[in-house]
This record gives sequence, C-alpha cells and structure tokens, in this order.
Amino acid sequence: MPRHVPALDPDAAALAEQRRAQRPGGMRSVGLEAVRAGLESMPHPAEMPKMASVEDHDINCDHGRLPIRVYSPTSDAQLPAVVYFHGGGMVMGTNHSFEPFARNIAEYTGHRVFAVGYHLAPEHPPPGQIEDAWRATEWVARQADDLGVLPDRISVAGDSAGGTLAALVALRARDRGGPRLLCQVLMYGGLDRDLAAGSVLKFPDSVGLTRDDIVYLHGLARAGAPDSPGEDEIPAYTADLRGLPSAIVAVGELDPLRDWSERYAARLRDAGVQTTLTRYPGVAHGFLMQMNHLARGRLALAEIAGILRAKAAHPLPW
Repeated sequence: MPRHVPALDPDAAALAEQRRAQRPGGMRSVGLEAVRAGLESMPHPAEMPKMASVEDHDINCDHGRLPIRVYSPTSDAQLPAVVYFHGGGMVMGTNHSFEPFARNIAEYTGHRVFAVGYHLAPEHPPPGQIEDAWRATEWVARQADDLGVLPDRISVAGDSAGGTLAALVALRARDRGGPRLLCQVLMYGGLDRDLAAGSVLKFPDSVGLTRDDIVYLHGLARAGAPDSPGEDEIPAYTADLRGLPSAIVAVGELDPLRDWSERYAARLRDAGVQTTLTRYPGVAHGFLMQMNHLARGRLALAEIAGILRAKAAHPLPW
C-alpha cells in the first residue's frame, strides 16, 4: 500500500509561494520590528463577519492597562463566552492584527468572544503574558452578568502562543479553585519546548514557522526573564493533568509544533480529560489565521466551533 507523503494543499502551497516572495528570509534575518510591522500592516479581508456589537474595555493589570475587545455575534442578553488569546510567539500580534480570526471565532461558535491584547515580550518579560491572560479570564468570570456571559459556559482559546496561554489558564483555574471553565481550545499551541520532537526534526523548514524561527522567538520571549521556564510557562512541564476542563486540540500535519500538541492531547486523554484531537492534513503552522485563503482552515474552524457549541449546549461538571 502506498505510503502517505505529507504535502501542502494547493491553496496552501499558492499562499506559501506568495508569502515567500513577500518575505524571502526567516524571522531572524528580517528582525522583530519588521516582522511586527508586517503583521500589523496585513490588510483585513474585505468581508469580515458582521457583529451585533464590538466593544473595547480596559482593565487593570500589573503593567498598566490591559485592552480587551468584545465581539458579540448576536444581540442576545447572555451568551457562552470564549476568552481568546492571539498567537505571535508572545512577541508580536495585537487585537487589530488578529481581529479577522476573533470575528470568525464569534461567528462560527455563536459565543461572545473576549480578545485579550496581552503585553508582549521582550518589553514585558515572562510571566507577564500569563498574568495578563489570567487577569482577563478572572475579569470575564467575575463580571459575567454585566458582560452578558453565561457563567457556567466560559471557555479559553488560543492559537500558537495563545494556545500556550489558554492551556496555562486552564491549569491555573484548576489549581486556584476557579473560575470553572467549560473547555480549553488549543490550536497548534506552543505547549512544549522540545526541539528534538519528531515533527520539529521532520519539518525544520516548514512554511509559516521554521525551526530557526522557533529558537529565535523563544530567545526573544525569554529576554530579560531571570530564570529558565518552568511549568508556570510551559504546559507540558506540568506533571499532573487530571481535573482539567475538556479540550479541543487542532494541529496542522506539516507544523513543526505538531508533536507538542499531539503529545499534550494524549496526556490529557490519559489523565481522564475529555479530549478531541484533530490533525489537519495539507496545512502548516498558522493555517487557521489564514482561513480566508485556505479551505482546510475554514473546515477546521467549523469543526472546532461545532464541538464547542455542543459542549455549551450540554455543559458537564469537570
């Protein structure tokens, strides 16, 4: 029987060629400021999902004000909620650059989405990012009635570095006695630091994220942080995963971080956590953020949203 050979979907391959022409070098050669500027200057799609309302809030955090943008897909008085943390290796990305994806999450899930503009490294070293994520989640849970949120239907979600934050918030919520979360949605999260993982070795020059990009971003994110990362920054370093909220884990077949997500999902399952894991063939890191160009990305979000809608319709205790 012929063996499957991983390859990009045609639309993903075309997008990859376009991106290579726009930025032929890796992140290290381009530099952080240029990479940040390129991300922020990417035009939003002409047709983004329309919301019943979009509101901006600022809450207090350890380094000043923490911006949170709220996307409400309907005018219902109360909705399930997703506290969303964007990707970007902890060093780039804002509520502006990830607005199309946040709107799509709200549209597909029917949830009220709280997009968290956490402070970035290296200007704000770790654990500033998880502290921001935790503060935002606590705020949504504490103000649920005023924010139009069903308090027993709050989930956390994130892509890439945001997936790391979502997993860490779920761990904190368990260890600190709440808030009680419905689900953790981990989309190709940076859940580990194992550069010897099979997928890192197999796809060192993958589109969207290379092995050198991973090393470069980790170095930037750790700049100014006094100690090496521990379990309060790396979910995979946590020994006991029992008692966590249910998980939806999604990863691309050609993503060098693939094994990090799949190994974490297996550990969640073995710890008795209801876990859904899907590996999407033909796509690489960041494919969900590119869903306006990638058919597989649209399918993936539809499937993730369908599962989350089912969980919100039939909430279970941990």
